[in-house]
Amino acid sequence: MNEELLLLIGDKIKSKRTQKNITLEQLAGKAGVSKGLISQIENNRTVPSLPVLFNIIHSLGDDLRTFFEDMQDAFSHNHIVIVRKGEERTFTKEPVQGFSYKRILTRSVTSQATDVVLLELKKKASRKRMIRTDAFECKYFLKGSVEYQIDKETILLQEGDTLFFDGRVPHRLKNIGDTEALILVIYLF
Repeated sequence: MNEELLLLIGDKIKSKRTQKNITLEQLAGKAGVSKGLISQIENNRTVPSLPVLFNIIHSLGDDLRTFFEDMQDAFSHNHIVIVRKGEERTFTKEPVQGFSYKRILTRSVTSQATDVVLLELKKKASRKRMIRTDAFECKYFLKGSVEYQIDKETILLQEGDTLFFDGRVPHRLKNIGDTEALILVIYLF
């Protein structure tokens, strides 16, 4: 099963349960499973079997089509994904005070090597020609304003935004801000 789908399922179950003011115990009782299992599924620590998943969905008062219909967008094969600052999804991974997790991006990518780079762009720095890399690229914008051109699409990105795309598509970038730009780059080869 696709990792993205698993994360979406856990998040969706938790969201539906809390929207309907159903406790973990109540949902577990209706679905015929333990409270601990529901908690593990919601926090993406385990994968439910299909019968258990179907029972949980039914216990939430949903049918399968309704439960999965808005997840389709997450699996469109767009070669560009943009997550704007503030669109991150907060989640609880562990009940430890002072820890705050925000899921910025989850994508399934077949890769063999990973390269993590910190890219500094001086004021007005730009790449004139389009380039390609043999990697998926995930970029988290730490500071500044950057204009990215990917194929024929031009995207403005700022501090807190995340960009994910297939680096085999021609691309270039330029610092359009009045200060240095700083980007955390993860290449997935």
